[in-house]
Amino acid sequence: MPASATLKKSVTVQPAPAQFNVAAIGEGSCTLTSYTRRDFYKITLVIKGTSCLQYASRDIEVDKSALVFSNPMVPYSWDSTGEQPTGYFCVFTEEFLQAGNRIAGLQDNALFRADGNPVYLLDDAQVEYLSSIFARMRAELDSDYIHKQELLRSHVHLVIHEALKMQPAIANNTPPNAAARITKIFLTLLERQFPVDSPQHPLLLKKASDYAQRLSVHVNHLNAAVHEVTGKSTTAHINERIVAEAKSLLIHTDWSAAEIAFSLGFEYASYFNNFFKKHTGNTPLQARNGKLADI
Repeated sequence: MPASATLKKSVTVQPAPAQFNVAAIGEGSCTLTSYTRRDFYKITLVIKGTSCLQYASRDIEVDKSALVFSNPMVPYSWDSTGEQPTGYFCVFTEEFLQAGNRIAGLQDNALFRADGNPVYLLDDAQVEYLSSIFARMRAELDSDYIHKQELLRSHVHLVIHEALKMQPAIANNTPPNAAARITKIFLTLLERQFPVDSPQHPLLLKKASDYAQRLSVHVNHLNAAVHEVTGKSTTAHINERIVAEAKSLLIHTDWSAAEIAFSLGFEYASYFNNFFKKHTGNTPLQARNGKLADI
């Protein structure tokens, strides 16, 4: 068998099982920024401590007990600024929550939207109530109860509905050097889309406007910031990354050109062929046959 055969990926990809986890902040290697995978949503209960959430165009200080909702497709950093935070967090896929058929898509949920306010301040009674829910989730996760997935899902819904009854914190600050911040988070969001795992799961963000929407900034503002910092346009960065992924898929998988085209967001294989030749000077077939000089 040729050595390259070990690099081939099967086209038939089984869907990943619904996933859920819960832990205490500081437990083992679990920190505020744990579970940054692109397919995991996260709810954090901060009981004590001071920290700062940093998004593309705003900072949010968390200096009181709070619930914080994180969307995996909205990049952020979260740094402790004083007393180390304590509390809990749970992470879950959209498939896990959708299995209950009781909630709309999380991208459109008010708690997880890029333009929403993800921080909800808590009083003592709410902290006590929500702490008990997270403690029960931890206990149930380790149990042998046959229906524990449904029970865990119900607990997550209780947390979500409790937040929907609250008023979000709105104390946002515009960070210094916003262009550098926006550019850094744009590049993080771009990389988070790769590698492409399956032809059945195409890229969600394909144009500069898609990224601007996720970052809650105007597309012209995003383009200006990225060009100021990197000297290249937003579209140039996106195209370069798609070309790099296309080369990898052509060489290291047995996916057809049509499957690769679809996985990278092209409606038709002919569009992908034209795009690839424009940016590399070669056709996808030439790349697959190892005729690209820079591969």
